[in-house]
Amino acid sequence: MPRSWWIANAPRLWALWAASRPSQLALVGLLYVMGVGMTTVGTPLVGSEATAEGLAGSFQTQVAAGGVALVPVAVAIHYANEYADVDTDARTERTPFSGGSGALVETGLSASFLRRALVVAGVLAIGVGLGGLVTGVLSPLAVGLLAVGFVAGIAYSLPPIALVRRGVGEPINMVLGGLVLPVYGMAVVARPTGIAVLAVVPFTLVVGCNLLAVHWPDRRADAAVGKRTLAVRWPPTRIRQLYAGFAVGAAAIAVGLWWYDVLPAVVTLAHLSPVPFLGWGWITLTRRRSPLPAVAAMVVLAATLTLAWWWAGIG
Repeated sequence: MPRSWWIANAPRLWALWAASRPSQLALVGLLYVMGVGMTTVGTPLVGSEATAEGLAGSFQTQVAAGGVALVPVAVAIHYANEYADVDTDARTERTPFSGGSGALVETGLSASFLRRALVVAGVLAIGVGLGGLVTGVLSPLAVGLLAVGFVAGIAYSLPPIALVRRGVGEPINMVLGGLVLPVYGMAVVARPTGIAVLAVVPFTLVVGCNLLAVHWPDRRADAAVGKRTLAVRWPPTRIRQLYAGFAVGAAAIAVGLWWYDVLPAVVTLAHLSPVPFLGWGWITLTRRRSPLPAVAAMVVLAATLTLAWWWAGIG
């Protein structure tokens, strides 16, 4: 059935589906799988004694449990963002990658509908996480990272904290999506080390490039409702300079980590995959509304890194 049919005949179901942001959920799942794949290379990314040895069930059970626990957390965060941004979404012209899902705007449903859905998703997230901890399927570190992601993700959008309105939205989003999520995937089956955190810093910086591009089309609507993104506060030249700094920094750190035998060669080569898209993104950033190039850079890098880590570990 086409989207128009769902909006006309089942608006609540369509709103719940659209506001969950299925494409972003798929990316969340990919980054989770990347984190699990990073454990397959062993040291120095993971401790010599894998946490998985002390957990209940098989490797497959732990991976499945970690994925099940992650879904309601991600959905709750997306619902919180959609609920908080209903005024912004009504003011801006959406692109396929910015402006929210438009679920509430297109269906005419009240924001309270999504607030109730957020509560349900949040309760489910807490219950599943605690269940994994109590049964021993999830390690305390994994549940702790999940809790950090849940709390910070909600606080990103919702008052009284509303981090995106306090000028720190981009760094929080970068850390959650680019760093905490892959490390959570590792923690589900192993004991990640500090070096594991360094290994995902280049990807985190590319996430930053994506955020700068995604926030640009919504800058006027964001300013009107009090959101203080960098696109709202900074001039175009400064935004482009930061984008270039993120892109160059990601490449430099990846090469440095390879030089010190942290990144396998195939993983280092994977970091070259987004270069054409990052260059395209720098050319178009602040000059065109579409954030497609930077989004493509992030997604391509996520996919190639996932393949590369698994190849390095078991290929």
